Amino acid sequence: MKTEYDFSKMKARKNPFAQRLKKQVTIRLGQDIIDYFQSLAQENDIPYQTLINLYLRECAQTQKHLTWTEKAGLKG
Repeated sequence: MKTEYDFSKMKARKNPFAQRLKKQVTIRLGQDIIDYFQSLAQENDIPYQTLINLYLRECAQTQKHLTWTEKAGLKG
């Protein structure tokens, strides 16, 4: 293995799989939900957005269904 490599003549290429990895979306969450995931993420030393993504992925993989009641309906 060389001790030094010359990358100055190397051509840059975009990752062809980058768009398949994650898609940015806008979502409105309650402050209490954000606070919960931020504190949980801090305990586990990971970004809270990653934690939310992991939780939603688990819900999707296990096909978790929402238990809906009128009292738990949309507020604000």
